[in-house]
Amino acid sequence: MSDEAKCAEGKEEDELPEADLKIILLGDSAVGKSKLVERYLMDSYVPRQLSTYALTLYRKEAIVHDADGREKEVKIDFWDTAGQERFDSMHPSYYNRAHACILVFDVTRKQTYQHLTDWYKEMRDSDGCGNIPVIVVANKIDIDPRVTNKEFKFAKKKDLEFMFASAADGTNIVKLFEEAQEMAYKHKTTKAGEGSVEDILDFLDEVSPLDKLDLQSGEKTGRFEPAEGKPDETKSDCK
Repeated sequence: MSDEAKCAEGKEEDELPEADLKIILLGDSAVGKSKLVERYLMDSYVPRQLSTYALTLYRKEAIVHDADGREKEVKIDFWDTAGQERFDSMHPSYYNRAHACILVFDVTRKQTYQHLTDWYKEMRDSDGCGNIPVIVVANKIDIDPRVTNKEFKFAKKKDLEFMFASAADGTNIVKLFEEAQEMAYKHKTTKAGEGSVEDILDFLDEVSPLDKLDLQSGEKTGRFEPAEGKPDETKSDCK
């Protein structure tokens, strides 16, 4: 671990500036979430303990690409559950403002795959995570490579990205996290700008209440004029 990382270890969240992107890891205990992150980051991360929520955060500076393919340098926080995994009990802050999710199961433990449904539902039901991108990861394939010939239907049914990986031998680790970073950045930038142009155009095309009155009377004067024979109620009665 680098000297900078060692010095930063144990720091609370508010001692470092807010990250540009937040990627959360979900899945049962001991499926290898922490090992996946640590294998990817190696010595280049800054771990921080959030004792209040029993979480570990890993800070990483990375390069992502905008819609035009231009490189952007961003700070990313990877949130790990620090061994406190139990669905229906995660602190709301874990899901808050997340931009992507890596959902992990252990290919050697069938129940961890069966629990994906519960983790996915809790994440989708939380505030702000209703449509964030998700990558489902089948971890520990180094133990039995034959599992790569199997079809895991959960991701396909939910229309989610899926990858086999191994924190032990490094299979697909870089690909997994680089794709998660790009998906998170795309989600954040798309969400920030979605609807803005359309909303302006809709506003400009909208017929105002005053125009509606003029259209009903067969006139389009652009201002309110009382119908013939009726008093102008906009004029004050005060003398």
